[in-house]
Amino acid sequence: MKPLYSFQLFIPSILVILSQTISAPAADDYQPGPDSKEQPGVPKGEVLKFTFENSKIFPGTVRDCWLYVPKQYDPANPACVYVNQDGVQNNAPIVFDNLIHKKEMPVTIGIFIMHGRVKAPSTNALDRFNRSYEYDGLGDNYAHFVLDEILPEVAKKTTSDGRPIHLSKHGNDRAIGGSSSGAICAFTAAWERPDAFSRVFSTVGTFVGLRGGNNYPTLIRKFEPKPVRIFLQDGSADQNIYGGDWWMANQEMERALTFAGYEVNHVWGDGGHNGKHAMAIFPDAMRWLWKDWPKPVQAGAGSPQLRDILLPGEGWQLVAEGYKFTEGPAVNAKGEVFFTDIPNNRIHKVSLDGTVSVFADQTRNGSGQAFGPDGRLYTITGGEEKILAYDANAKATIIAEGFRGNDIVVARNGDIYATNPNWTGMNTNTSRVWLIKPDGTKKEVDTGLRFSNGLTLSPDQSLLYIADSRSHWVYSYQILPGGSLAHKQHYYHLHVPDTADDSGADGMRVDRDGRLYVATRIGIQVCDQAGRVNCIIPTPNGRIANLCFGGENFDTLFATCGDKVFKRKLKVKGAQAWDAPNKPAPPRL
Repeated sequence: MKPLYSFQLFIPSILVILSQTISAPAADDYQPGPDSKEQPGVPKGEVLKFTFENSKIFPGTVRDCWLYVPKQYDPANPACVYVNQDGVQNNAPIVFDNLIHKKEMPVTIGIFIMHGRVKAPSTNALDRFNRSYEYDGLGDNYAHFVLDEILPEVAKKTTSDGRPIHLSKHGNDRAIGGSSSGAICAFTAAWERPDAFSRVFSTVGTFVGLRGGNNYPTLIRKFEPKPVRIFLQDGSADQNIYGGDWWMANQEMERALTFAGYEVNHVWGDGGHNGKHAMAIFPDAMRWLWKDWPKPVQAGAGSPQLRDILLPGEGWQLVAEGYKFTEGPAVNAKGEVFFTDIPNNRIHKVSLDGTVSVFADQTRNGSGQAFGPDGRLYTITGGEEKILAYDANAKATIIAEGFRGNDIVVARNGDIYATNPNWTGMNTNTSRVWLIKPDGTKKEVDTGLRFSNGLTLSPDQSLLYIADSRSHWVYSYQILPGGSLAHKQHYYHLHVPDTADDSGADGMRVDRDGRLYVATRIGIQVCDQAGRVNCIIPTPNGRIANLCFGGENFDTLFATCGDKVFKRKLKVKGAQAWDAPNKPAPPRL
């Protein structure tokens, strides 16, 4: 059975005047093998076509889709899934017929999706073509589109003989692929949702500077690896145009994935920006992507910088859930962690045995918190514009008032630094930083940030770090005798997700080796003392507002993540501002 639709990539003709000094074009003469052709005795699946035009994620778009269902499909057993962009490519239905028959891949339903178009209002106007917007951009829009709109639509269909469509909901049973922009789209879907797609097929992938795809090799090297298996194909005659060099970009991807410990395979050739080589190697790519199934795809160990921090086999664990918004994690000398639930006006305590209890109620929208060297818990109250100090019996004393603070740190000498953001919502540089002395006197020690947020001290307590949430910077200040600040620099350069214009940097802490841990939109960005992001650790639910090092040995990272709190045991130990300062080793420059 031949597919109802086949998509080929077309490239504008280029007139090339050959001379003796110019070599002939590459052969690019790849031919499909027997697994890409109909074979006698092989049960043939069917291909159904439907149109989808009810997207809320890409409103106004209309697109054709094709559904391949193998003959061996039994509705009693939810099928594996292969999603492909740009419709049916690489004679996929025929390849699937042959490989499923030979048990070289599981029973798999193919979903082939064309990019969307917003139809023009008249014949005198042009449709809006959504291909680059949907495919080349980073972020989770397309993954949500497939998971929340296309797959539910497919589940409503039936085969020609009346079989309902039941798809596996497990990421280990799902693959996604594509060519050119469709390839980076496939990778992005798995990158954003490894729980939903664990196998990626990429041919002549557009990992270049069209909509941020050129950032992937850097991000891959820094992020904690995800359980994704990737097959890459490209040729030395691929495009080298205004957006970048496809051939070099694909090699960068392979080297980055290998560096980060991913299970990656690749085939390089001499072809151009077309589907010839992809069609020839597609069966072998499918065999490799589905090898060992149903054994789960495993994540790699990651970069040396990650391995210096993370313990093998130690992942995130849920501490507690069911809150409205958690913030302000702080740790006392015992290693007990206290966090706020701002809308519910409570402070909660996590004991060393993991028990969570209410420490204080009616906390006036308590937000940022820190323990001081006196053992008291200092809390900023947004509701009353005060800083309170709680003793062990949760009795509160007013320390300072007169400004609506956000986050706080208390140094070993008792000096308090607090951020006072610009709460108006206007993008003006009017945020302030306050110094409160142990006797309660306060003074403004900095202004000019867009939104001063989390702050912490260096392990030797000679520097103050402040996150500017509405930028991609963390500022560094030198602390002068008496507590004033000097030598301000936007020092730590953070990564910003494609879905936002800023890092959203919030809570921060340091470990005893001098690394800075910053809660951001894309996870915990871990920086060296020289200001460079070395690695990125995502949280289980993709959210984080603040963090601290707790536990008996201060080697467990606690993260407040919306309605949940998580923890993760690490190799490193946190530096506590209330403790004696320690001087880390200098960074490698």
